[in-house]
Amino acid sequence: MCGYIEVNGKQQSTMAFPKREIVNQFTSRLFKRYYPAFGQDPNKTIDIIIQENGELKQVAATWWFDCLDSYEGLHLGKRTTFNARNLESPYWQYALQYNRAIVLGTGIGESKVVGKTKHQYYMQSDEVFVLGALYRKYSEGRYSCAVITRDAHPKMEPYHHKAFPCFLPIDDPFLKRWLSQSVQQHPEINKVLNFPTLYPTLKVQRVKTYKDKVPYQSFSPVILHSDLLINQSSG
Repeated sequence: MCGYIEVNGKQQSTMAFPKREIVNQFTSRLFKRYYPAFGQDPNKTIDIIIQENGELKQVAATWWFDCLDSYEGLHLGKRTTFNARNLESPYWQYALQYNRAIVLGTGIGESKVVGKTKHQYYMQSDEVFVLGALYRKYSEGRYSCAVITRDAHPKMEPYHHKAFPCFLPIDDPFLKRWLSQSVQQHPEINKVLNFPTLYPTLKVQRVKTYKDKVPYQSFSPVILHSDLLINQSSG
């Protein structure tokens, strides 16, 4: 599950990576935090990057895929769809082929029930990372979306053992392919979806709330190193 995302554009500049033009272009210099649209609130939106008419654009999408359109705006469905997990389901197939999106972040929140207590963990990166998402478009320029999750990653299991956010490679060639509406399937896309990879290095801290990030002193911060570092060292 991925139920909290934040992006701190002031925290880390990505301009040191000229080949990451998409991330550089859309990284806000502001601090933003995003929560799913619990409580049937369509105004709980998250910034997603999509391609329309051959152009990349950033739009605000209700973080709840299952929505109904109306003259008054979007109404949330009863199906819990802030994450897209079972991508083999027909429910997700059209969006997976034609409406892929990305979300930029520098931190995420995960949780795990230990005994009878819910432990919340804030995971922060020193640079902007990219998450895969799916979206729908409605009338009047309205959108809804879900963040893709995959099978649990071994490094993440101590903090959330059921699913793993779908981190994406940050390089432009892959992101252009991922966002292209003319690319329904591609071996590189299938590889990313079928073999979940921790692209960023994350610092994990148990916190009382994601918003305030007050740490538990009994929990020593843990560093989850990027899988890319391990692959490079082993190569």
